[in-house]
Amino acid sequence: MPKSLSPSFAASDLRLGLRANWRQFSLLVVVNAFVGAMVGMERSILPAIAEQEFKLVAHSAILAFIVVFGVAKACTNYFAGRFSDAYGRKVVLVIGWLIAAPVPFLLMWAPSWNWILLANVFLGVSQGLTWSTTVIMKIDLAGPKNRGMAMGVNEFAGYFAVGAAALATGWIAANYGLRPQPFYLGVAFVMIGLLLSVLVVRETRGHSHLEAAMTPSPGAAVPSQRTIFWQTSVRDPSLSSISQAGLVNNLNDGMAWGLFPFVFGGAGMTLAQIGTLAAIYPTVWGVCQLFTGALSDRIGRKGLIVAGMWVQALGIAIIALRSSFAWYATGAVLLGIGTAMVYPTLLAAIGDVVNPVWRASTVGVYRFWRDLGYAIGALLAGLVADLYGVISAVWLVAAITFLSGVIVAFRMRESRST
Repeated sequence: MPKSLSPSFAASDLRLGLRANWRQFSLLVVVNAFVGAMVGMERSILPAIAEQEFKLVAHSAILAFIVVFGVAKACTNYFAGRFSDAYGRKVVLVIGWLIAAPVPFLLMWAPSWNWILLANVFLGVSQGLTWSTTVIMKIDLAGPKNRGMAMGVNEFAGYFAVGAAALATGWIAANYGLRPQPFYLGVAFVMIGLLLSVLVVRETRGHSHLEAAMTPSPGAAVPSQRTIFWQTSVRDPSLSSISQAGLVNNLNDGMAWGLFPFVFGGAGMTLAQIGTLAAIYPTVWGVCQLFTGALSDRIGRKGLIVAGMWVQALGIAIIALRSSFAWYATGAVLLGIGTAMVYPTLLAAIGDVVNPVWRASTVGVYRFWRDLGYAIGALLAGLVADLYGVISAVWLVAAITFLSGVIVAFRMRESRST
């Protein structure tokens, strides 16, 4: 990996901006939709499989699939960013799709719950590689002016697909059974995503070097990975605030993924209704990011992040308080809106303050902490649910989410000049 930045990239025929790169950008939007769909296909039905087919009772045991997914994805995110800086984005994307190939087959035919856990290790590694690189590639292409919009569109594609796949597999499971039929979709997702990535996606690392050559101090030395890790995790007030907010955001998502099906089922919701409720939250999250990402380009990042964490906390609290389909749907909508306010804005804020040449490495560290939230949220929620009840676990996560917004309000600096 080069130790300094070279201005020679500015002489290339590469261009920055969404308009100049709309074909590749649009293609990456489609690819990321298939990445998101891989997660969505198990989101509404895996807890039911755990209870009905494998006779698991303890919530902590059932939520173990989210723990292994979160740890695998978090660790892979860390290395995906560094590898993308060192070797290029496309090769990392293709490897991610190859690792995803066994996942739907393992989910279809797993003879024990341990095989489901293995499938989620593969899924986590794959998601860490594929989603990380599609994020990094869109930041590369967009340039500094429309970074928030680019992240909004990226996360829209991924999480709208999560919701659509959750709805589709919930419907298939309700009509044809929990296995194997819902996971046939996953085979198609892998095949299409892999073919697009191999045949049509182009490398974008040159765009990051072009942007670096156009920024002040283009010859700045590249920090060590250790320095990048500690700056992003602890030392820099803005980057560390962003990292903790990302972790808490996925902490509550891990809880929602694992416990909400039990909350809804305990209130008498049918499998089809649970699938619908499981789809509402990521679908609203996905659609709203089309607007919130661009809005952060106009009004700044910090206010949206703080307000978004508090809206999430409100949505979770409503689900803890009420027990009807309408109220659950209301809570899911608020949770989706709040997450949409936060998710693309956090990524855009990192792009604002980090040198483009080591930006992928910084994004990798941020995404390490963010997706570790899946594991922490599932583990914490499962243990509290087993000890004190499911609703107590939901309330605890609502309180943590509210506190995270307070930390951002007091510690983060605004990164976008408006």
